[in-house]
Amino acid sequence: MLFGWEKCAILLLSSLRLRTGQLTTQLNLPMSETFSVIPHKIIGVAVIWNNQGQILIDRRRAEGLMGGLWEFPGGKVEPGETVEECIQREIEEELGIEIAVGDRLITIDHDYTKFRVTLTVHHCRHLTGEPQPIECDEIRWVNLEQLDHYTFPEANIQIINALRQSS
Repeated sequence: MLFGWEKCAILLLSSLRLRTGQLTTQLNLPMSETFSVIPHKIIGVAVIWNNQGQILIDRRRAEGLMGGLWEFPGGKVEPGETVEECIQREIEEELGIEIAVGDRLITIDHDYTKFRVTLTVHHCRHLTGEPQPIECDEIRWVNLEQLDHYTFPEANIQIINALRQSS
């Protein structure tokens, strides 16, 4: 029988070995509990401003994860890609516009039930193109004060709070 501190030590060691690629065999220890590694997604997020001081938000597709909620656009960072490159690529793919990626606003680590995210959020400026809902259901330009009228995923609330503090 393992005590609580022993289980913690084993899990910590396993986690470190897993992250460094050193865990090649299954641990041969009597454990009554199973555990799995929670997926961790690194996400680049854009707070896109237009010349009227409005922010672009999009509504997630109804049939997808967190369907119907509004969000700041962005997506997963691909291997070998910087966060800034990710943001530019995702905005072109999802909305069909060009942006200039500016200063970092906030970095957020958030745990959902089945996965973790790290959101790196940058202020961005709309350069060219008319935004299109290519990979979402709807898009809107809104003022900072209007964000309260939309339902966002839990992790996005920290973005809204950071925007309010920086304005």
